[in-house]
Amino acid sequence: MTTRSVPLFLLTLLATGCAVGPDFDRPAAPDNAGYTAEPTPALTSSVDADGGNAQRLHLGADVEGHWWTSFNNDTLNAYVAEALRNNPTLQQAQASLRQAREAVYVGRGALYPSIDGAANVTRSKNTTAEFGGAGAGSSALPFNLLYTVYDATATASYNVDVWGGIRRSVESDEAQQEYQQYETETAYLSLTTNVVAAAITEASLRAQIASTENIIKLESDALRIINAQFELGGVSKADVLSQQTNLAQQKALLPPLRKQLAQTRDELMALMGRFPNQDDGQSFELAKLTLPGDLPLSVPSALVNQRPDIRAAEAQLHAATAEIGVTTANLLPQVQINASYGLESTAASSLFGPGSQLYSLAAGVSQPIFHGGTLWHQRREAQAALDGAVASYKATVVNAFQNVADALRAVDADADALKASVEAERSAEQSYRIAQMQFDAGSLTYLTLLTTEQQFQQTTIALSQAQAQRFSDTAALFQALGGGWWNRADIPNEDEADYRHRLEGDNP
Repeated sequence: MTTRSVPLFLLTLLATGCAVGPDFDRPAAPDNAGYTAEPTPALTSSVDADGGNAQRLHLGADVEGHWWTSFNNDTLNAYVAEALRNNPTLQQAQASLRQAREAVYVGRGALYPSIDGAANVTRSKNTTAEFGGAGAGSSALPFNLLYTVYDATATASYNVDVWGGIRRSVESDEAQQEYQQYETETAYLSLTTNVVAAAITEASLRAQIASTENIIKLESDALRIINAQFELGGVSKADVLSQQTNLAQQKALLPPLRKQLAQTRDELMALMGRFPNQDDGQSFELAKLTLPGDLPLSVPSALVNQRPDIRAAEAQLHAATAEIGVTTANLLPQVQINASYGLESTAASSLFGPGSQLYSLAAGVSQPIFHGGTLWHQRREAQAALDGAVASYKATVVNAFQNVADALRAVDADADALKASVEAERSAEQSYRIAQMQFDAGSLTYLTLLTTEQQFQQTTIALSQAQAQRFSDTAALFQALGGGWWNRADIPNEDEADYRHRLEGDNP
């Protein structure tokens, strides 16, 4: 092979080189996958109470990107917006995404030649002995030789990606970037859901505190009546002590509820990136939250494209597939081209003149022969990692369908639970008021009054919890369906033009 044919041969290798290892194919949507074994009810039950309206499921409807606005609460919308601006965890995820993008640019750079330039000026002093003279002390040439060398050199090196190992590495980097993109979307979804959940919890706790305070008032009134009857001899001292105990037990319920409320407010502040002392005092109440009447329900085949955790698992599967190509290419011969071109002269004025040019061109092939089995076992390690990624992807898909199924069952069941809670609370309240009047009239024993009172207390607290649960289940359904991230543009991807601009130099 002649010298001139070497570059042509290498270019032919590059042009015809294939990328070893398996090509990645996106997993198809699971066949016959669904949310429930039985048909999902299209309409839930309803009751005349806060958060008691019916909810209708619309199969195939799209999920809004800002789904929390469907609760129609300005304070909630403001809190979510502030959390998206200031939450450190989300900012960390966004920084990791930028880091992953830069890693892709770093990897792509290996597809291009590396070119470096250098310029030097060298001032040298030599003795005559170095040039075959008599040396130091000789009278033939009694002086030392002084000269200056000017040189400018450009060197280039290029790893020819014959087997596609570099391309597979870039493919893996791009998949890791995609993974981080969906991890960021997951962080976004978790943050917004946590803010909504904390707001609903606060509203529920405030309702429970109000109900408990109302019960304490009723218990206090009852104690005054019993004390008056005791003074008249109508009841025993045991009845008075029993009521005092009951009142104290109800008062003991308040501190834990208030503690939970304070901790929930602290959680909200932290989610928004605030310190606990920066609470602005705005509050959430169940009566000021609107339960969405129309709910989207993605078709099962679309869920795998909507859930960010599934897309993240898919990206990991893609990266693991590409790594097999990387480790396979490492077993095969590697081709490298090195070239240099320069100018050298003892005078700056003649640096660009004839006779000052020098260059070299070299091509080499290296083949791994013995590495103690490292390269072979790295490939087997990559294959095992791919098997694990496949299993992880399947588990993520199954878990996603379970999440949606659980949310659907909760939306339906808790609507019925709220209806039953409203009926129980109203019945218990009516029973208690009748018993109170009968007790005041002396036609009912204190023990019977106490029983009806305790029933009323329990149903009041249960009603507040059931109301909040409907809001929480609705938020959980939005989260299970992916949160509508595909309808947002909060985290734009950098386009190819920006990448090409970066290729112009290492400095931005």
